[in-house]
Amino acid sequence: MGSSEFSWKLKDHTSLPKGKTVAMVVLDGWGETQRDQYNCIHLAQTPAMDSLKKGAPDKWRLVKAHGTAVGLPTDDDMGNSEVGHNALGAGRTYAQGAKLVDLALESGKIYDGEGFKYIQESFDTGTLHLIGLLSDGGVHSRLDQLKLFLEGATEHGAKRIRVHVLTDGRDVLDGTSVGFVETLENFLAKLREKGIDARIASGGGRMFVTMDRYENDWNVVKRGWDAQVLGEAPHKFKNAVEAVTKLQELPDTNDQNLPPFVVVDGGGKAVGPIVDGDAVVTFNFRADRMVMAAKAFEYEEFDKFDRVRFPKIRYAGIIEYDGELKLPSHYLVSPPEIEKTSGEYLVHNGIHVFACSETVKFGHVTFFWNGNRSGYFNKEMEEYVEIPSDTGITFNERPKMKALEIAEKARDAILSRKFDHVRVNLPNGDMVGHTGDIKATIVACKAVDDAVKMILDAIEQVGGIYVVTADHGNAEDMVKRDKKGNPLIKDNGDINVLTSHTLHPNTYVQVPLAIGGPGLAPGVRFRKDLPDGGLANVAATVLNLHGFEGPRDYEPTLIEVVEN
Repeated sequence: MGSSEFSWKLKDHTSLPKGKTVAMVVLDGWGETQRDQYNCIHLAQTPAMDSLKKGAPDKWRLVKAHGTAVGLPTDDDMGNSEVGHNALGAGRTYAQGAKLVDLALESGKIYDGEGFKYIQESFDTGTLHLIGLLSDGGVHSRLDQLKLFLEGATEHGAKRIRVHVLTDGRDVLDGTSVGFVETLENFLAKLREKGIDARIASGGGRMFVTMDRYENDWNVVKRGWDAQVLGEAPHKFKNAVEAVTKLQELPDTNDQNLPPFVVVDGGGKAVGPIVDGDAVVTFNFRADRMVMAAKAFEYEEFDKFDRVRFPKIRYAGIIEYDGELKLPSHYLVSPPEIEKTSGEYLVHNGIHVFACSETVKFGHVTFFWNGNRSGYFNKEMEEYVEIPSDTGITFNERPKMKALEIAEKARDAILSRKFDHVRVNLPNGDMVGHTGDIKATIVACKAVDDAVKMILDAIEQVGGIYVVTADHGNAEDMVKRDKKGNPLIKDNGDINVLTSHTLHPNTYVQVPLAIGGPGLAPGVRFRKDLPDGGLANVAATVLNLHGFEGPRDYEPTLIEVVEN
């Protein structure tokens, strides 16, 4: 075989046997940091995870799950579930959402692509609409990117612009949205001084308007559609600053769930509904909470809610949100091309794979794990099981979520001995952590630990191997902190609850990685020469545990075999 020819066949590992069942368990939002009253993982009863921690340093260690370790621009960028699972599955880091957009904006390449040329055709006679999350949280979008794109779009012919803002309060401190709106209003005022008709047209909170995911609640998208397209909302204001300020005063309202509003002129008419001939860009670079809106804007055949009218527009995402669905069909920045993922290597080397989670994270152990690719590599070798998430409630109302059901599916898959690789995601630490409810998050962490115990017990029965890790932090720190790491306390003594993923001041965000089980060969331990190992190193590690060497272009394995 010529050296340039590619083969899926992996080399056998020189010291590690094949044939062991490997359970890959991802604890979503389960980071490691100081133990205090804001660390729900520490506060919860977690005997299974505590027992794994006793294996340090040979069988338990920390790995990086944020910033450059997962393909994000800088180590000031918190990790998220998508990039975390991309790295875990791919075994390499790729420039990800935010970084891809940064590079395209910095180079000007974004304006040369087919996607921009497509929307540009609407600039002479139509309006350019921009829809997305307005904050600098860096998980779904960034305000600096929006401003750069607005400048570039006007330089390339956009004369009339309307921005439809979604307020945050989840990846940034609650209550900060009015400041972000003021910053954008000032920026748009400068564009107006240059003769550009640029205004904020509508808005609403991210958890209540537009940004639903996994078809959990189409009413969220409908509320956005009504405001953005139809120019209709229960609240009407002369400007967006007034809207956000007044709506925050409503009972039980915060930035995340701000009700939808439209900005109207002196005659009460909406200043920027989306109509025939317009261009629309959704500027969130994270995919999961834009797919549903993309379907509403793109699909001719659509039955999720009554759109009332379906304007003939030129729609593009800032990136492609679903590679399998080719959605949207036009996008401004091309996705990373992730090929030769560990999942594909496994099936090509005779490994039967089982993957399972509940709806909110099912795509992470399948689509994102497999390099942003839907479906099976080989249906005869794989089985994917999705357990429906609870709908119509917030996750802190049922903090145990479906952890037990996921663990039962994994246990049954392990004990069936039909599968060599059993992969699950336990979402509780992340999804309940996002609610900011500390008591519920403690319950959630215990539920995860109970699920881990069930999976470890099954692995014990079949003489298998376990790998337990996480994709990013969340539940381990539930308070906003100053630059020195001290908790920020309000004047009334209440804490500023942190609802986002974590980026601990002055420290890296690290997550646990534990290996073990009766099938683990004697002498296997974590290497001491890779202290900065990250999630991308896990794939080669798992391939080793299946008895294979990792591919040459993968990040190096974290384990070695020491002769006793």
